[in-house]
Amino acid sequence: MFRNRLVKIKSAALAMIIFFSLITPTITGFADALTLNEAPAVNGVQIINPSQSQINKLRAEKKEYERRKTEVQEKIDATGFELQSELGKKEVLDERILLTSLEIENINETIDQFYLLIREKEYEVHLAQGREETQLQKYRTRVRDMEENGIISYLEIIFDSTSFSDLLARLDFIVDIMRSDEKTYSNLQAARTETEAIKADLEETKDELDIEKEQLDEKKIELDEQLKEAHEMILKLEDDIEAEQALYDLLVDEEERVQNAINVAVAALRRQQALDRQRRERELQRQRELQGNTGNTANNNTTGENTTGENTTGENTTGASPGNENNSGTGGTGQFMWPMNGPILSRFGPRSGRMHSGLDIGGPHGASVVAAESGTVITVSHQQSYGNYVAISHGNGITTLYAHLTSSSVKRGDYVTRGQQIGLNGSTGNATAPHVHFEVSVNGTRVNPEPYLS
Repeated sequence: MFRNRLVKIKSAALAMIIFFSLITPTITGFADALTLNEAPAVNGVQIINPSQSQINKLRAEKKEYERRKTEVQEKIDATGFELQSELGKKEVLDERILLTSLEIENINETIDQFYLLIREKEYEVHLAQGREETQLQKYRTRVRDMEENGIISYLEIIFDSTSFSDLLARLDFIVDIMRSDEKTYSNLQAARTETEAIKADLEETKDELDIEKEQLDEKKIELDEQLKEAHEMILKLEDDIEAEQALYDLLVDEEERVQNAINVAVAALRRQQALDRQRRERELQRQRELQGNTGNTANNNTTGENTTGENTTGENTTGASPGNENNSGTGGTGQFMWPMNGPILSRFGPRSGRMHSGLDIGGPHGASVVAAESGTVITVSHQQSYGNYVAISHGNGITTLYAHLTSSSVKRGDYVTRGQQIGLNGSTGNATAPHVHFEVSVNGTRVNPEPYLS
């Protein structure tokens, strides 16, 4: 009985060994057929892709721009649009141009995020290839051991047993080896599947990038067509003598209203800064009195004579204290920088029978417009003549104005530094081409900007 059982066990073990020896060449051939990836074996974790969440956010913004453009287009298609003045129509077209520009900016940002995402996914592929290579090397090492040792090793394990219990233990050992071999093969397959999936995801992301680039080209063409339509509207208006005269009267009135509003804003800023100075001086005086009451003469002298403390009251004449109207920043010494690099399209002075109150500087649509000098933003608004414009107070009664912007990047009350971007170049308002209309006013009177530019 015992002997028959032993024979059956040995027969089963021998059958397992024969079966394993038969499948060994197949496995070996499969391993040799696998391509060896060049990426190094790198152990790493899955990368979290912040770029994808940013792309989703940008796409949501894009949908909002598309919705707003639909609303603007409905205004253009409405019968009431034709009843508006030419400048009224231009204002609606400018709004559509702004939204198209924002779409272009959105697509550019999306493309930048796609490049980041692609780099991240390329790194994921690198890590996956490293893990696959590690599993492949383990598998090849095991197959090589099987080729070198193979059946003999299994027979030795079985027939060298010294007892029945030793035989059973050795059979269990063989089963464990076979399970380990199966796991090694499964790990290799899983690593290869993971690598292929990440590669496919990478290619899909690259395809999405190509789609965004195509949309960018389409939006640029759309913007050029919209700019051409808006500019032709103003050119047509200028060809009509009667309409041109009416436009001239309108522009003069609006420019005066803008200048008066700037003067009011400057006066309000001065009053506020005077109140702030008085408040700081009272606070400083209270601190001195408090220290004087302690009887600490040394500390009292130090506080009372500290010139740095005086500067904090707003009397600093270096222009380094934001919001101080008494700080000139330029003092009319010709230290303004150019708000935008470009050719002069029209100078200050008489032009076509009317007074041109600023300096027109040409530049591409969407170019950066910067503050000519440090100061406080006192106006960010829109008007039919100037379009979108920003006005800045630099102290000593000097203000600058930047008109026809596509959009502004500052708000009223902001303190801006020399050279800081305040908006993007455009052709909103009464403009036939993209340019910035730059004005300088001294004590409420417009003056020639060129002597102030360095």
